[in-house]
Amino acid sequence: MITAPRGLLDILPGESFAWLDSARWHVLEGELRRISHQYGYSELRPPVFESAELFARGMGATTDAVQKEMFTLAPRGDEEDAPVFALRPEFTAGLVRAYIEHGLHNQTQPTKIFTYGPVFRAERPQKGRFRQFNQWDVEVFGAQDPAVDAEVIHIGIDLAGRLGVTGLTVELNSIGCPVCRPVYREKLKDHFRPVLAELCPDCNTRFDRNPLRLLDCKKDAAHPAMATAPMMVDHLCPDCSGHFAQVQRHLGELGVEYRLNPRIVRGLDYYTKTVFEVVHPKLGAQAVVWAGGRYDGLTAELGGKPTPGVGFAMGMERILIVLNELGVALPPALRMDVFVAALGEPARQVCLPMLYRLRSLGLSADIDYLGRSLKAQMKLAGRHHAKFVIIVGDDELARGVVKLKDMDAGTQGEVSVEKLLEAVTGQ
Repeated sequence: MITAPRGLLDILPGESFAWLDSARWHVLEGELRRISHQYGYSELRPPVFESAELFARGMGATTDAVQKEMFTLAPRGDEEDAPVFALRPEFTAGLVRAYIEHGLHNQTQPTKIFTYGPVFRAERPQKGRFRQFNQWDVEVFGAQDPAVDAEVIHIGIDLAGRLGVTGLTVELNSIGCPVCRPVYREKLKDHFRPVLAELCPDCNTRFDRNPLRLLDCKKDAAHPAMATAPMMVDHLCPDCSGHFAQVQRHLGELGVEYRLNPRIVRGLDYYTKTVFEVVHPKLGAQAVVWAGGRYDGLTAELGGKPTPGVGFAMGMERILIVLNELGVALPPALRMDVFVAALGEPARQVCLPMLYRLRSLGLSADIDYLGRSLKAQMKLAGRHHAKFVIIVGDDELARGVVKLKDMDAGTQGEVSVEKLLEAVTGQ
C-alpha cells in the first residue's frame, strides 16, 4: 500500500479524526476570513512555488529555513537555464514580491493583506511540526506606526479568543535596526568569542554571519554564556527604543497581556524592531502557535522602494491541536439542511425526486443509499448535523404525507407532500 509521505497529513471527513476533521478546518478557515475582513485585510493568493533566490534573499541565505529545510525543484530537462524553484517555506517573501511586482505600493497605503494555505519545510516531523503545514499569514505594508505592530498582535489574540483558546502567552522583544544592531552585534561577538570553542558547530557558523542567532540556539541554551549575554533591548537607539515603548503602550490599551523576552530573535534575517511569539504549553517542545514581527528593510532588499512592513504567520495545525488538547468543540461550519430517510424501495422512488428538488432550491440535502434501518438513518442524519429529517414509509406514502423531524427542537409532525417545501424553507 502506498501511504502519504512522512510529515504530510490528510485532512479527513469525520469527527473521529479530531483536529484533522475537515469540518474543523472549515470553521477555522471561515473565522480567518471573517476576522481578516473585519480588520480591513484583503486576500492575496501567491503561488505555491517561487524562485529559490527569492527566499534566499528575503529570509537570509544562511538561515536554517533556506540552508537545511527548503524543498527545491529541479528544472525540467528542456529548461537548462531556468531558475531553481522552491516550494514556499513561508509566505512573507512571496507577498512582498507580489506587492512590488504588481505595483501595490501605488495604491493608497497602508496595504493590508492576508492569505492562508500550505507551506513546506524539510523538518523532522514531530507534534506540531510537519513537512507540509498550513499558515494564516497577515501582513501590513507602508505603515511605520507602532499601533500597527499592536494591531497585528491583537488580531491573532482576537481570533484565538473567538475560537475558545485559553492559556496563551505573548512574548515580546525588539531586535533593533541597522543603526543600533551593528554595535550590538560586536558586543555579542566579544561576549561569545572566548567560549566559541565550547559551542556547537551551528553557533560557530553563525558567529560571523549572524551572531544574534546564537541566542536562539537550542543545543547551547544551557551554556553559562547564554545567561550572561548582553541583550538587544539594552542597546536600542532612541528611535527603536521609542518605537518599542509605543508598541507596549498600545498593547496595554488593547488589553493584551505580554511578557518581555529579550532572547526572541526569530530565525529569519529580515526582522527589525518588534518581534513576538505567542506560545501555548499544550504544544510541548513546539510551543509557538504563531509569531512574527517588523521587517522594514525587506521590500528594498527584494528590489522595491524602501517600505515598512510588519506581519505574522499562525500555524493552523497548531491552533487546532491546542483546541483539541483543551477539549474545545468547534460548532459545525456546514450543517445539512435536510436528510431524507426513505423506508423501503417504493418510498425511495418518491424521495429521490424530492431530494433533487430540495437541492435545486439551494438547500443541502442527502439520502441513504444502502437501505439502512430508520435508527441507522437517524444516526447518519446526526453525523451530518441535519436541521430537518424527512421520514417516508409505506404508511406515509399511502396517506400522501411525510414525517418532518426538527432536529434542533426535537419535535416531529406530519406534513403533506404539497406543503413540505414550505415547511422546510419557511417560505
